[in-house]
Amino acid sequence: MPQPLSLVRSADGTVMGRPPPPSVSSRDPSPDTLSLHFCGVVEQIREVLEAVRRHLSAFELGGERCGAVEIALAEALNNIAEHAYGGHSHGPVHLCAQVQGALLHVVLTDRGRPLPGRTPPPGLHQDLEVTPDALPEGGFGWLLIRELTEEVSYIRSPDENRLTLIFRLE
Repeated sequence: MPQPLSLVRSADGTVMGRPPPPSVSSRDPSPDTLSLHFCGVVEQIREVLEAVRRHLSAFELGGERCGAVEIALAEALNNIAEHAYGGHSHGPVHLCAQVQGALLHVVLTDRGRPLPGRTPPPGLHQDLEVTPDALPEGGFGWLLIRELTEEVSYIRSPDENRLTLIFRLE
């Protein structure tokens, strides 16, 4: 079972707002499952990614596969912190990662604003053959998420976002 890890501190060590459950832990005794509860702020993302990396190390993934999972999760978690919670709220996020055969299923739930149109953006390729000032400021995150996963799905319940990312582990 993973060691508890507090994930409700800001970068300067202060406790933020009304925190969600104060630890990262797995309710499922299965070594294939990781359950993390934390605040949806940018300062928490690195710790969360490190916890996921430690969990995945037990499955002896190559660095490239583990890196792909990490990049896609970083993009999704940044979207939650910056857009769902708008960078102002310290709302709760739950990450559940479960290995099922050759696939990793990651479900991220939060109580922030829904995705525009209640669907993940398509993540379109951008024309990079333009002058630097004509490059778009954003729009690359969803492209990365979609290219690094096998499947992306999103459901908005009345008060919760649920984003599922499926990764091939082989």
